Amino acid sequence: MSRYLLTQWEPENAVFWQANGESVANRNLWISIPALMLAFVVWSLWSVVVVNLDKAGFHLSKGQLFWLTALPAVSGATLRIFYSFLVPIFGGRRFTAVSTASLLLPALGMGFALRDPSTGYPTLLALALLCGLGGANFSSSMANISFFFPKAKKGFATGMNAGIGNLGVSLVQFVTPIVVSSAVFGALGGAGQTYSMKGVEHGIWLQNAGFLWVPFIVVATLAAWFGMNDIADAKASFAEQAVIFRRMHNWLMCLLYVGTFGSFIGFSAGLALLTKSEFPSINPTAYAFLGPLAGALARPIGGWISDRLGGARVTLCTFIAMMAAVAGVIAFLPHGEEAGNFAGFLAMFIVLFALTGIGNGSTFRMIPVIFLTQKERASKGQPEEVKRQAIRDAGKESAAVLGFAAAIGAYGGFFIPKSFGTSLDLTGSPVAALYCFIAFYALCTAVTWFFYARRNAPMPC
Repeated sequence: MSRYLLTQWEPENAVFWQANGESVANRNLWISIPALMLAFVVWSLWSVVVVNLDKAGFHLSKGQLFWLTALPAVSGATLRIFYSFLVPIFGGRRFTAVSTASLLLPALGMGFALRDPSTGYPTLLALALLCGLGGANFSSSMANISFFFPKAKKGFATGMNAGIGNLGVSLVQFVTPIVVSSAVFGALGGAGQTYSMKGVEHGIWLQNAGFLWVPFIVVATLAAWFGMNDIADAKASFAEQAVIFRRMHNWLMCLLYVGTFGSFIGFSAGLALLTKSEFPSINPTAYAFLGPLAGALARPIGGWISDRLGGARVTLCTFIAMMAAVAGVIAFLPHGEEAGNFAGFLAMFIVLFALTGIGNGSTFRMIPVIFLTQKERASKGQPEEVKRQAIRDAGKESAAVLGFAAAIGAYGGFFIPKSFGTSLDLTGSPVAALYCFIAFYALCTAVTWFFYARRNAPMPC
């Protein structure tokens, strides 16, 4: 028997939790968090690299640039569907270590490819697809952490894992402009490129955007392999987990998570290019990290508040506020001869990001509560062993739904930047896309109210 395998795991047992469970769960959480942060770093690399490609000698069209920001979301979301079910099959420790190590492929690949401006566009597209490996890790990471904590602490634990993990988006957008401006790796990193701005020559080492994260990925991989645990009771085949596809609440929560996390990752991918398009005099890399930072910091708060007030109530209020925030973004955009107001535009987007973070935390708090409540209702009046099995089954189903909802939600990272691009191509403005987002948030508000938040809702949570 491996010393990494936990053969007894009963987080809902207060005696077990206080004696040993809490310390083990927290150790796994605090190893998982930096690994997930690096995954988001890799997933979001292209959102900041694309605005510097022209400086490094890459000459691409606006449409090609939007594809480079959108493809990581497509591959990440698609891979999440598979990653959703792999933790109960292979074990959380093993899969976290292997999936973290896989981030070396896009990090090293981008490092070598971006040294040479003659690198072909198909190669850049392939690397954008590989960055989806980072996005995929979220599903397995959240499913894994959900097994370790009791119902009363799931909102905070998943909020911390996802929230601090989401900081990887802001981190890469803040750090990348700094590291690409100097030869931090010397000759080992390769020669840089030069560009002229206002008659002054500058150097850029765009390859550093990939190379920088390699040592951190190696350390996180080793920490996961030697410091995390697998849970014996969390083992489940794909067939056992596939029952979620027959659960109505799985599909409803997927819809809501598209509205929260889909918005977070979509706006993260598209904000820099949108800023460059609507406010050409503004350097988007100087501000793009602020929105994802607000969203990431707000996510644990959303989970914490939801543990106290209920996830459905928090989610409902969040979607209503998101509609108002998008209306604010529209108000500050350029219109006709009016130049627009960048400060107001940025402020509204920061508010919008913060709301997506709160909604991310609240929706992920709803999922385990929904499925545990279902199982408890079904096992009411049954023998104690049946009730214990119901709790174990609820854990497996909710973990699968957490991962699968994360997969579907991640497609927002593709549709939002592509919506901006399409709206700009067809109308010359992103306003049409923003009105579509308002309509979608209205749908999410109605679903949340009817099924989860209203008086006598079928599944209050």
